[in-house]
Amino acid sequence: MPICTLIAADTLESGIISEVNDRLAVVGCVPDAVRWLSEAKAVDIAFDGDVARARAALLDLEDCCDVVVQSGHNRRKMLLVSDMDSTMITVECIDELADFAGIKPQIAAITERAMAGELDFAEALKARVALLAGLDENVIAQCLRERVRPMPGAEILVRTMTGWGAHAVLVSGGFTSFTGPVATLLGFEEVHANVLEIKDGRLTGGLAGDIVDASTKEAVLMSAAIKQGIDLDASIAVGDGANDLPMIAAAVRGDGLGVGYHPRPQLAAAANFAVRRNDLTALLFAQGVVPDQWRR
Repeated sequence: MPICTLIAADTLESGIISEVNDRLAVVGCVPDAVRWLSEAKAVDIAFDGDVARARAALLDLEDCCDVVVQSGHNRRKMLLVSDMDSTMITVECIDELADFAGIKPQIAAITERAMAGELDFAEALKARVALLAGLDENVIAQCLRERVRPMPGAEILVRTMTGWGAHAVLVSGGFTSFTGPVATLLGFEEVHANVLEIKDGRLTGGLAGDIVDASTKEAVLMSAAIKQGIDLDASIAVGDGANDLPMIAAAVRGDGLGVGYHPRPQLAAAANFAVRRNDLTALLFAQGVVPDQWRR
């Protein structure tokens, strides 16, 4: 049976369950059982009917809470594939490296345009990395230590999912210098990212090897599902920008969860779940997991 989950930033508004039931009934979906996942914070409302119609009927409720409408089949996912920058961590690492080089505004503006889908990601990445030529490689460790912080809920999400046997993959258009330590901290088991070229202790302004871009992220999702023997309807793909769009769309096509985390508009249009008001633990509520079952 399909399920609608409402997740409030603080407290769900009074009467919202009745409103959801009324909206579902109008589009031919019959409301059924109600289950609180966290009192006044997150609730499941089961219904009998078409998922797409129900999702459309409840879309504007996103003004007051995060809403996910999905099939009840394979609700607890066995594959998590996630972006890193501004998704699993709170910053864009290339922007922070640029700050040490004294050119953050210049690079951050390019980053934002690339994430909004206004620029080709690979070309924008090469242009930004070129501007970092000559930067001391020791700045990477300093940046990790001083700037890189987990997104709230990130470690709980990853460790709770891997705790029930899910496979967790971190795939980033950023750099292995950051993804390795972040993956270890949060509990990811597989990592894909770009390699900064370093010679004589300084960044050359180039990259070593193939670029991890939007198409790579989609390929990583598909490959991980095949290698792990996991159907796409048992997967979650999560990211925030245009570079994540093919990966998110692939999860949606496969009847999995394609999640936009505080997404840019282009990504939000492709996702079937947008988290705008909560941290990453919203993805656990979306899977029907109550806080007592979270690994903190």
